[in-house]
Amino acid sequence: MNVGVPKESAEGERRVALIPDAVRALTGKELEVAVESGAAEGARHPDSEYADAGASVGSAEDAWSADVVVKVAPPSRDEIGRLRRGQVLIGHLAPLTSGETNRALADAGVTSFAMEAIPRITRAQAMDALSSQANVAGYAATLLAAREAGRFFPMMTTAAGTVAPARVLVLGAGVAGLQAIATAKRLGAVVTGFDIRRAAWEQIASLGGRPLELDFIPDAEAEGGYARPLTEEENEKVREALAQNSTRQDVIITTALIPGRPAPLLITAEAVRGMSPGSVIVDLAGEAGGNCELSEAGKTVVQDGVKVIAPMNLPSEMATHASQLYSKNVENLLGLLVDDDGSLRLDFEDEIVTGACITHEGEIVNERAREAAGATT
Repeated sequence: MNVGVPKESAEGERRVALIPDAVRALTGKELEVAVESGAAEGARHPDSEYADAGASVGSAEDAWSADVVVKVAPPSRDEIGRLRRGQVLIGHLAPLTSGETNRALADAGVTSFAMEAIPRITRAQAMDALSSQANVAGYAATLLAAREAGRFFPMMTTAAGTVAPARVLVLGAGVAGLQAIATAKRLGAVVTGFDIRRAAWEQIASLGGRPLELDFIPDAEAEGGYARPLTEEENEKVREALAQNSTRQDVIITTALIPGRPAPLLITAEAVRGMSPGSVIVDLAGEAGGNCELSEAGKTVVQDGVKVIAPMNLPSEMATHASQLYSKNVENLLGLLVDDDGSLRLDFEDEIVTGACITHEGEIVNERAREAAGATT
């Protein structure tokens, strides 16, 4: 069996689905790997490293004609057109929000696996690309905030006087939020973390942050470890409390997002106007509507001297390490899909295989992905 690694075509995407170390591991298991020339330039891996790892480096056609094609970004319509019936595609597919992609893959007869649909179970942690890339995003968001804030994060005591540390509020204590808390703390900021799940308060404290405990909200943890949707009354109370707290912050990093749902509104325009000029908000939920009312995906909005930044695809800005982590996720998933003799074996009795599979034999087999496709027809 052979695995193809095409060059990513999405604008600004610098990551690669498999790095040379992963290729070396796969070729050692009797798999052949075909890499499109230049596929990993953005991740700083030249073609020579792939050749040394045992891959064949060639044309885009070589990569797209493989039995299994592995990607990072969701495929375009043209890319889906390059796939043939019976091929396997692994990558981010946005199955809950891109119904057209789901339908196109099914119509093409492709068996597709979405990396963001990997079940959140212990056995699947090594394949969990949502978590690995959220780690990168949380780290990168904090560095972006530190740069844009134009002030020191740590306390500085100098002959010219003492500068107080920056005050950072992180909204959402999932993987990205916890990484943002840890990074801001390492940079010396005074960090507060907020989450409506009570279990997250201890995690925030363990990283040196101060949990913002809103006791008037009942514990809101739902299935899969995500937060449940709040009622409108609960949402209003949360927004009021956050507006009061935001006036004391130099930086706010928002990470509250549940896959397949619009981002919850946490910071209102009025709350932004109450912040001091020079403050910065980095909204990682911008692509899903934003946690801040003023966020515009991919843009920086300035309101009364406050910057509201909603970056797109932050993991791509740290393509080398983001690719390293993502590649290991893909490698581990391939280990589940391939026999010891290097043959493809799709065990649909396995909950990871079943959970991640979106299309198979001309059908959309994932229920939520089927609903998303139905909504677009």
